[in-house]
This record gives sequence, structure tokens and C-alpha cells, in this order.
Amino acid sequence: MAYRPTERTEARNAATRRRIVAAARGLIAKGGYAEAQVAAVASRAEVAIGTVYRHFPSKADLFAEVFREASQREVDAVAAAAREAADSATARIAAAVETFARRALRGRRLAWALIAEPVDPAVEAERLVFRRAYRDVFADVIAVGVESGELPLQNPELSAAALVGAIGEALVGPVSPTAAGGGAELVVGSLTEFCIRSVTGKELASVEA
Repeated sequence: MAYRPTERTEARNAATRRRIVAAARGLIAKGGYAEAQVAAVASRAEVAIGTVYRHFPSKADLFAEVFREASQREVDAVAAAAREAADSATARIAAAVETFARRALRGRRLAWALIAEPVDPAVEAERLVFRRAYRDVFADVIAVGVESGELPLQNPELSAAALVGAIGEALVGPVSPTAAGGGAELVVGSLTEFCIRSVTGKELASVEA
């Protein structure tokens, strides 16, 4: 007779998996992917090394799972900021950009891992997926702004992809492990101004007036 896991066993396995992912995420947030060696992850999660491999056949599989979880959290935060902002496309774009940048600058090491740190191809594939997810958040806002006449005629997906690329590139230096830190408000303000100007052709101050 084939073994069928009970609900209790499945719940215990799911809890162990979550603990392993959380342990890996904590190590990556501290020192990048190099910090999250399997032995270190197992120790932090309080499981055997074999247990880690039972849930994740390779370190790349584990890192991809961590990346998906951490990136989804960031995408959800950006989407919520855009959704909850004042009822104008420029305000929603500004809120999304500010949220993206502020969260990255608060968690610089994790942001570096998500945005720019060299990674295994499996993780890089996830990075591309989530770049498109960010693009979709901005594209939805831009499309509504174009339809209402608030924003000039443009290709929403292309403009959104350009914004996401610009945001990511602009944050590479500030969140890199060699960055001195500080200057967060200047980075956020300048980046928001640039993004608004890119899709409206106007300065943020004139848009808000």
C-alpha cells in the first residue's frame, strides 16, 4: 500500500519548509547569497542539512523560492501603494516609486540580492518574472491616466518597463554592499521626480500644483 501523508504530516512539512525559507531569507538579507550556505540555513532553521535537501533538491531551488517570496512581498507593497494613493495617475505613480525606493533603501542588502547581485540562472529567471510584475503595476496606472487624458498618449507597457528599468538601475549604487549609506531622501525625491517627468513631460511640482 502506498504511503499517504496525513494532514498533520503535511502541515508539519509545510511549517518546516517555511522555516527553511525564512532562515535563508534572513541570511541573504544579512550578507547576500554567499551567506546562505546550506549548513548555515539548516542551523538557523534548526533542522538537519538533509532536511533542507529533502525540501529543496539544490541551493538554487532554495534561493529561487526565497526570491519569489521576497519579491512578491515587494510587488504587493508597490501595488498597494499605487492603489491606495490619491485618485490621479501621477499621485499613484509617485506613491509606487517612493514605496519601491524607500523599502529598498531600508533593506539595502536584501534589495541588492533582489535587484542586482549575480545569481544562479534559476534565480535570474525569477528576477525577470518579477520585473514584469512591477511593469504590470505601473502599466495599469499609466493606461488609466492615458485613457482619462491626464497623461499624454504613450505605450503603457513600454513606458512602465522603462520606469522599472530606471528605478532598478538607479538603486543599484545606493543599495550595493559598498555604498556608504545615507542620502535616502535625495535618492527617493530625485527618482520620483524623474519617473513623473518621464511619463508626463512635466516637473512633479507643476503636476501637483
